[in-house]
Amino acid sequence: MKFIYGDNIGYVSLLQHMGVDKVVADAARVSFMSDTPELEELSPRDRKLIGYLAEHKHTSPFEHCTMSFKIKVPMYVAKQHMRHRTWSYNEVSRRYTSESIEFYNPKVFREQHKNNRQASVEKENFDPEINAIHGATMIWPLRASDAIASHSKASLKLYHDLLDAGVAREQARSVLPQSLYTEYWATANLLNVIKFLKLRLAEDAQWEIRVMAEAMAEYVQEKFPETYAVCKEHSFI
Repeated sequence: MKFIYGDNIGYVSLLQHMGVDKVVADAARVSFMSDTPELEELSPRDRKLIGYLAEHKHTSPFEHCTMSFKIKVPMYVAKQHMRHRTWSYNEVSRRYTSESIEFYNPKVFREQHKNNRQASVEKENFDPEINAIHGATMIWPLRASDAIASHSKASLKLYHDLLDAGVAREQARSVLPQSLYTEYWATANLLNVIKFLKLRLAEDAQWEIRVMAEAMAEYVQEKFPETYAVCKEHSFI
């Protein structure tokens, strides 16, 4: 399990995988009736062939390996992932359970890019004052991080108040914010995992999904080291 947001809540875990690097080479050689699945070790010729496939974007041999992940991220990050429709997903349903509700409450923030509507700008220790709490003799600044944490707490209280009043979970869940952590399984063949990584490891990807992709990439590198290396070499990742 790889924790990804520094709060010991969000994580990426590899559930299972099917195949090894040699499967990619063997699948390609089926065309010539020269596959050797009975041989376990990856040969120099296999490595060269995998590099050729990556360089020339001959992608179907990569589809014979699969990876399944268990992921816990904020709902808005999960929805970005689920736009990759070649994956298969099964997600926890708040219609069925009210257990283990947790929120992503960042401590620092990014500024909105001035010209790019879908981009943000890093700013060191950025936690802006958005309001103030007025006391009898003092005024306390209300920072974005505190406001979000307070909002999460208030949303959770309202949610439980609705449940206690007899409201169905499927309606009560509507008051929970997008920062709610969700858990799901995600499975894809190796080709589509690689395509996901190419898009979501890019510098212009949102940070929250980029660090999720970085954790996935570590598992790909561990289970398919040669495939990962040649895909990086040929800018396939």
